[in-house]
Amino acid sequence: MFLKMVNHPVKFSLYLLAKLPSAFFSGVRVIYADEKMCKVKVPYGWFTQNPFRSAYFACLSMAAEMSTGVLAMAYLYKLDPAVSMLVTKVEGTFLKKATGTTFFICDQGEKIHHTITECISTKMPKTIVVLTTGKNGNGDVIAQFLITWSFKEK
Repeated sequence: MFLKMVNHPVKFSLYLLAKLPSAFFSGVRVIYADEKMCKVKVPYGWFTQNPFRSAYFACLSMAAEMSTGVLAMAYLYKLDPAVSMLVTKVEGTFLKKATGTTFFICDQGEKIHHTITECISTKMPKTIVVLTTGKNGNGDVIAQFLITWSFKEK
């Protein structure tokens, strides 16, 4: 159900506006999401630029986190028992200037699902480090992020 909303541009834009306004105004958008993979884009422009004529790292970080968080939220949506999620660490490596739209792809949905399932079955908090890679329109790697998520049964 959550993935249906994510893949509906108008519905998810309203969700972003309400829950993550900085991502909404920065132009961060989900391009595609399923149980295994999520692709998010962040444009380069006036609102997302830094003084060095590239995308500001914080905007890239928002898109990177979203590409992993959408996958987690898809598995947690209306889950009983409820499980909370929280970013506990972010590591970013910037390899090339982001001077155009950057696309972050995370393909670790199954790994996330396994961690959430383990959290519920053991009734113990679990953490996972998830990789997401940002590429430009030519396919060049712009940045890589390792996002550490913590899951805990409520």
